[in-house]
Amino acid sequence: MSTHDPSGPQPEGGGQPSSDKQPPAPGGGTPEGEPPRPTPSGPPPGAPSEGPGAYQGNYGGPTHGQNPHGQPPYDQPPPGYGPGPGMYGAPSGGPVPGMPPIGTWPKRILARVIDYVLIQVVGVIVVSPFVDLGTRQGSTEAFWLGCVIYLVYEALMLARDGQTLGKKAMKIRVAMLVDGNTPTQAAAWTRAAVYILPAVICCAALWWIIDGLFGVFDKPYRQCVHDKAAKTVVVTTEV
Repeated sequence: MSTHDPSGPQPEGGGQPSSDKQPPAPGGGTPEGEPPRPTPSGPPPGAPSEGPGAYQGNYGGPTHGQNPHGQPPYDQPPPGYGPGPGMYGAPSGGPVPGMPPIGTWPKRILARVIDYVLIQVVGVIVVSPFVDLGTRQGSTEAFWLGCVIYLVYEALMLARDGQTLGKKAMKIRVAMLVDGNTPTQAAAWTRAAVYILPAVICCAALWWIIDGLFGVFDKPYRQCVHDKAAKTVVVTTEV
């Protein structure tokens, strides 16, 4: 049996462990006599970085105000038309938001007349060495040649910027109905072909009357048959 009295004086160097062997203090502190260990300041492993260049958005998601499919928000006009002078149904404005006013019939007719006269002048210069204009010999061939020149002229000019020389003078242009952009090559050639070829094949000037009257009664875009076929519309360039 031990006779050691725990309340009595402790012998020197015995009984209690030294300071360098003290157990850790409760609550996660450092043992007495040891320097404090630095606490980690960075995020735990696997956490996203917050430093410069860190991704802050939704992965693969749209940014604020952007349509998920990359299209403009629904409250903005189509990109090709720009802000436009009026909203839907407003006086002197286009039929949809952002669309310029539809070209008026007097300007459209005058633009056609200007283009027709220019093409006729070119046609006469080209065919005059081969026909007798006094007896009208070769007039049919001259008409066909003039139609071919007109088709190529209109298609190339519309695909370039939507305007022939006549349309430039009247300050109107041809635009794609869907977005107001310059007509594509396919649309420009389709529009010119539908305007010219039926007149060459069978109907001559009668086709142009039918084509024009169709646009008079068309609402709201005043599209003639050649506009319907090419999905184009004639708008003003005056703002």
